[in-house]
Amino acid sequence: MSPNVAGALLMMASMAAFTLNDTFIKATDGALPLNQLLFLRSVLSTVLIIALARWQRTLHFRISPDDWLNIAIRSAAEVGAAYFFITALLNMPLANITAILQILPLTVTLGSALFFKEHVGWRRGLAIAVGFCGMLLIVLPEAGGFSIWSFYALMAVLCITIRDLVTRRLSPGAPSMTVTLAASVVVLICFGLGSLGTDWAPVTPSLGLLIAGAALFVIGGYFFSIQVMRTGDISFTAPFRYTGLVWALLLGWLFFGDWPAPITLLGAAIVVTSGLFTLYRERQLLRS
Repeated sequence: MSPNVAGALLMMASMAAFTLNDTFIKATDGALPLNQLLFLRSVLSTVLIIALARWQRTLHFRISPDDWLNIAIRSAAEVGAAYFFITALLNMPLANITAILQILPLTVTLGSALFFKEHVGWRRGLAIAVGFCGMLLIVLPEAGGFSIWSFYALMAVLCITIRDLVTRRLSPGAPSMTVTLAASVVVLICFGLGSLGTDWAPVTPSLGLLIAGAALFVIGGYFFSIQVMRTGDISFTAPFRYTGLVWALLLGWLFFGDWPAPITLLGAAIVVTSGLFTLYRERQLLRS
């Protein structure tokens, strides 16, 4: 198996794991307060990250002050992303919020141009504009009106975009597992403190299994995504991130009986096509 094929399979595994995590979280159906839910998942995730890092022997804290600052900003963005995304996820169809997240490659490209002065030609600029038009078809339901949950989903996109842009600023000396652990610990602390101000709901065996499953799959997603960065060409493997939308469509229909409206599917198709074209142009520029 060539490195590129292995990288593509790892990317698809990563997207499947992240979507399964979302499915487990959504299946809790708001039975637990948000702070309690995220705190419990973070506890399990942190333990699993430490175990994985020790197994890989990739965890150390000899990091420059600049990297620690970027890690702090990235972790704060992770807290915002977790809050907005999970809130939207519990109130929106799985496929709809996943479709909105497909705009991320475009927002990261736009952010790189605005803040890092990376060159974006007119073709990629047009693809970004078209992609945002597709996103509007997703967030504006056919009944008319912009729901508060769509706003939460867009805020999650903003937080994840900041997280990914800051990640690009990290030096090679900052281990991926240390960065991941820092974010998990910050999420644990923030939502742990938040849970102190709310009454905890009883965790039934079924809820416990759902939270454990979510923690397991979110770590699987992180693990596979880290391996992707070490296998194959990023320009080749990146388009396979869109398989997450396929998983969301299937799991949303199978477990929750949700199927997006035609206009939502059209918007998702436009966003994915725009993102694929942007990745294609980036690959062409790297070759030239």
